[in-house]
Amino acid sequence: MDRRKFLGLGGAALLQPSGVEAVAQTNRSSAAAPAQHRTAQARPNILMVMADQLRVDCVGAYGNKAIRTPNLDRIAREGIRFQNAYTSTPSCTPARTALMTGLSPWGHGMLGYSNMTTRPYPVEKASALAKAGYYTTAVGKNHYYPITNPHGYHHMVTDEHCSYWFHKRTGNQMQSYEPRCDYESWFWSQRPDADPHATGLGWNDQPAKPFVYPEELHATHWTGTTAERFLQQYDREEPFFLKVSFIRPHSPYDPPKRLFDSYLHADLPKARVGAWAGKYAPLSSDQDDRWHGKLSDEEIHRSRAGYYASVTFVDEQVGRLLAVLEERGMLDDTMIVFFSDHGDMLGDQNLWRKAYAYEQSAHIPLLLRPARMQQLGSSGQTFEQPVEIRDLLPTFLDAAGAEVPSSMEGKSLLQLVRGKGQGWRQWIDLEHNITYDATNHWNALTDGKWKYIFHAYNGDEQLFDLTSDPEEATDLSKDLKYASEFEIWRQRMVEHLSVRGPLWVKDGKLMVREKGQLLGPNFPGYAAEKEIAGWI
Repeated sequence: MDRRKFLGLGGAALLQPSGVEAVAQTNRSSAAAPAQHRTAQARPNILMVMADQLRVDCVGAYGNKAIRTPNLDRIAREGIRFQNAYTSTPSCTPARTALMTGLSPWGHGMLGYSNMTTRPYPVEKASALAKAGYYTTAVGKNHYYPITNPHGYHHMVTDEHCSYWFHKRTGNQMQSYEPRCDYESWFWSQRPDADPHATGLGWNDQPAKPFVYPEELHATHWTGTTAERFLQQYDREEPFFLKVSFIRPHSPYDPPKRLFDSYLHADLPKARVGAWAGKYAPLSSDQDDRWHGKLSDEEIHRSRAGYYASVTFVDEQVGRLLAVLEERGMLDDTMIVFFSDHGDMLGDQNLWRKAYAYEQSAHIPLLLRPARMQQLGSSGQTFEQPVEIRDLLPTFLDAAGAEVPSSMEGKSLLQLVRGKGQGWRQWIDLEHNITYDATNHWNALTDGKWKYIFHAYNGDEQLFDLTSDPEEATDLSKDLKYASEFEIWRQRMVEHLSVRGPLWVKDGKLMVREKGQLLGPNFPGYAAEKEIAGWI
């Protein structure tokens, strides 16, 4: 794929177009554009900012008084906060597939963590917005496979930390299996003698350490700078759709030292563990990328200090983007959406990483600051209805004035706001195929007030009252006082899964599934014979 490289700090723009359609060649100055945006627009620009692995309770606007996120809090204060936003399949690639398609897990066919498709879906985010007249650009992490697959973007500038995945070191020799991502190429242009991962932490490790280089070399800063320069220099006639996707606070927890130290000596929330979670206290591994295990308060605090500092570093970059939009007079012409693909357990319930049904893994922040022209009412609104990542593409199409295909399972958040919640869904479905261990394999439903979980490996069930017990400390599934509520949710799950056939529901009962199914029949390229092979 020919890509227009926009490499941020010191990088140059190569003027060869790519993506779903030819783009007229345009010479651009490396200097910032004039302070004022040129003309009023009939449709808003769309700035979509996402963080990787950011849990809902680590944003100040959601009630955490220990974390510093003033710029995200500003978006919430001047816009709309969705209190019960979830990610249906809480790991990177299935969450991003929902973002790309506007579909549920069964609808897009990725039921757990797998490589994203190399084949296109009938409707995909970037190409649909390009068709609607937007210039589409992605900066940061996409997690596409291969990483050069544009999935309809006119322009991609990537940070995939690909040397974690696609390069193998043998002695002093580095074998490459994929092209370097743009961040790492840029890093080596600045420090050709250095290793961008010299902090020594692995991609899913629990310990935290400060970044070993000047913070200007950090991937988070690079993503912020690259996106900032896009906004400074944007001068096309069409409105833009800009995806800014930070690869943090996903581990490694390696923030700048100034931020790490500020949280290391702060009073941070301690890990919360329900009585039912004692089974996860033993260490699953002696490696740092363990998925469960009770650690000391000191170890957990250090991990959280690194994570909190990583969140604040992302927030600082968001502030840079807001500033340049204000400087150019574009802020009120731009709809801004901020969210994450999933959360991070950080030792809660003795669990680490993601891919669980529990709140710290599946409940995400979702903020929307509308453009003035959208006239969505007063600032600081909060909505309690359950929303999900599949709702973002319909929201973008709605903002663009484009038709939302009837095949799309998500719903426009703009309609939720305009209708004050009337006619919205009652609950949202969650699930994840086997991850880490055969026992971690589940389906769940929630409305933000109650949560029902069916553990497919052995048929265990859980019920949580999220209103009175947001930390999910008490499992009510066997409490007779809640038997009727429990049965309501179980029957909802039966109805929800029945469409999948007798391996999921038989004779009106949920079926134990010791083996998993990674892909469903709606995954592009899925063949009938894979229905058996896919059960692993």
